Amino acid sequence: MAYVNNLKTFVRVYELGSMSAAARDQRVSAAVASARIGELEKHLGVRLFSRTTRSLQPTEQGSVFYKGARRILETIEEAESAIADATRSPRGSLHVAAPLGIGKRLIAPLIPEFRARFPNVDIRLRLSDRRLDLTAEGLDLAFFLGTPEESSLRIRPIAECARLLCAAPDYVTRRGMPADGHDLVEGEHECLLLRFPGAQEFVWTLSTPDGPRRFDVGGAYESDDGDVLTGWALAGHGIILKPYFEVAEHLESGRLVPVATGTPPFDATLGLLYPHKRLQDPKARVFIDFMVAACRKILAEVNEPPAPAAAEAQLPR
Repeated sequence: MAYVNNLKTFVRVYELGSMSAAARDQRVSAAVASARIGELEKHLGVRLFSRTTRSLQPTEQGSVFYKGARRILETIEEAESAIADATRSPRGSLHVAAPLGIGKRLIAPLIPEFRARFPNVDIRLRLSDRRLDLTAEGLDLAFFLGTPEESSLRIRPIAECARLLCAAPDYVTRRGMPADGHDLVEGEHECLLLRFPGAQEFVWTLSTPDGPRRFDVGGAYESDDGDVLTGWALAGHGIILKPYFEVAEHLESGRLVPVATGTPPFDATLGLLYPHKRLQDPKARVFIDFMVAACRKILAEVNEPPAPAAAEAQLPR
């Protein structure tokens, strides 16, 4: 198993571009990860990475070896999956990604229940609001909210999630209640923006009587972390566009109220992305089936924004 562990560490170092990140991923120390790479290089008689104090880059030989190492590990995983399928005992690790808000409020709380049913499956959950490349980052599955980019990945829809625009009552008292998307732009309201390389969230597509319309919103506050935006909204700094279930508790308590209800945002699809071959993996299959059923049950109970009249009743008089 030592050689297999060395291959696993090498593949993760290659994919993550960092010895320390790969060590954390493999649950070993950076010294152990470095020693495993050293053993491989000694066995092969070549350098797999060029190292400096600030960077680590694969050599030409390292890039060639990566392709073969991936095939070897995939073959081993397929063999183990076949045994697990035959014995009805899924086992192994799954690398799963999810957006921050969804991950914290929906996915993470369900992991212990999944583990109780399938104790031999380890879940490595990574939360990020940026778009992730499953292949490049060594991920098995990724939750998404919205419309994923075109790819060769399979999509498993989970549910349509209601979304809304909302702000703190204090913000509405100071800046006025925007009736619709036109008010957001013409009234120069502060819109809290989720931005990262390649993101388009600074353009909000809203439902109008004439059909979908893109509104070029703006504001002084932006972040690549959706929870930071929620915090700013709660503090009265602006307006956020969010799935209802992410802010339901704040709406129920009155800390946030719906705004611009004349042009609401469209629902967004919550779903899972995964390579075609993953559905043949017992541990991935049971995880997908479990999460789809569990998420649908939760969202069926918490997925309906309050009516505009109820929102207005919560504003200070």
